[in-house]
Amino acid sequence: MLLWKCLNLLALFTCLPSFGPPAILPRTMDILAGILPWLQVTLSILLVAAILLQQSKEGLGSAFGGDSGGGVSYTKRGAEKTLFSATIILAILFAISSVLSLFA
Repeated sequence: MLLWKCLNLLALFTCLPSFGPPAILPRTMDILAGILPWLQVTLSILLVAAILLQQSKEGLGSAFGGDSGGGVSYTKRGAEKTLFSATIILAILFAISSVLSLFA
């Protein structure tokens, strides 16, 4: 039974001798497990808002048969570029929080 506890990665810290204060890993994981759902909800709302606020390359005119602006080059600048970067960062943070929720 002791060997099984030592092989278990989540209980590895219980097999090691303790020469100081108790390990902070269990308390940290409990705190993380309590905060993580709220963090994911907040990140998902911010991510949806950032995606919806981005400007589409083609307007509604092309949906109704209008000119789609064929070979026009378009570069993101200013607030649009900042919003684009923020969307990428929010997506990465949401993915990391999703992977963390598997272990918490």
